Amino acid sequence: MIREMKRSEQSLSMGDNMAVLNRCSSGIMACHGDVEYPYAVPLNYVYCEGKIYFHSAKAGHKIDAIVRNPKVSFTVIDQDVIVSEEYTSYFRSVIVFGTARICEGEEWENGFQALVEKYSGDRPAQEKQNKISGCQRSHIIAIDVEHVTGKEAKELAHARKV
Repeated sequence: MIREMKRSEQSLSMGDNMAVLNRCSSGIMACHGDVEYPYAVPLNYVYCEGKIYFHSAKAGHKIDAIVRNPKVSFTVIDQDVIVSEEYTSYFRSVIVFGTARICEGEEWENGFQALVEKYSGDRPAQEKQNKISGCQRSHIIAIDVEHVTGKEAKELAHARKV
């Protein structure tokens, strides 16, 4: 069971959570790593059709961890502005909990296409298709989202309500 947020007045709505996931370009996936150490790795990603997609080499620490235990969390920091006179920062972040898996077939291609569109949408269509077709040596990983929670600084939450 996922814990409820302690300071619920600072929680983001589901719509706000989705907006953060759509506008950010990087996040950190945390999983169960080697020798009982947590493993957290920064990733470029795309949020598409209720899933987080990212690419990966076919072998390595990340793949080994996902195969061993597919339960992961994925954190995106949307904003973090230091406000020195208040001894704090005005932050906004989202955490996704879910299960990671290696995509195959049509989902592999759709996930790759979504990543290419997000990070190279201004490139010519044929160039983007050539990139996808020529990159069979990469995995596309999906995180099937099971729970999403977002939080922002109390100052941002208050300003939103005013």
